[in-house]
Amino acid sequence: MAPALTGKSLMLHPGYAQEASSTERNDMKTPYLYFRTYLAALLMLAAVPAEAADVKELFAIDLADYAGKEGRMIEVSYPPGAQDMVHRHDAHAFVYVLQGEIVMQLKGKPAVTLKAGQTFYEGPTDVHAVGRNVSNTQPARFLVVLLKAKGAPVLTPVKE
Repeated sequence: MAPALTGKSLMLHPGYAQEASSTERNDMKTPYLYFRTYLAALLMLAAVPAEAADVKELFAIDLADYAGKEGRMIEVSYPPGAQDMVHRHDAHAFVYVLQGEIVMQLKGKPAVTLKAGQTFYEGPTDVHAVGRNVSNTQPARFLVVLLKAKGAPVLTPVKE
């Protein structure tokens, strides 16, 4: 015959009790750990700069009527969420939006949002403070015609 059960015999073994409470604590830590991992991943993504614009040279020609000057035509494609650094062109820049929506802003002037079919102008002394794709899901493309000094860079970064 088996011994009668007493209250004492129903107590958990001390090692098992520690293990159980440890498991409970780990279960409590799990959501917190998931949150911390998720937060760290978000912070890492935020630290990665938006994808850069893709610039394709379409055409370049010396302007015979204007000694030392050239014309260039480029196509700029902004991936979703892309934005430019602050820069200048040291050129007359004529912009025509082909696809999507972009925001352009010259230093000291209000920002403008441009849609396909709209235009924008930058002068040789203008600083391009903002250039970005409005959408975080759709690309944007625009054409730029530059009239500039022959051999001068197409773009010069400017420190803010």
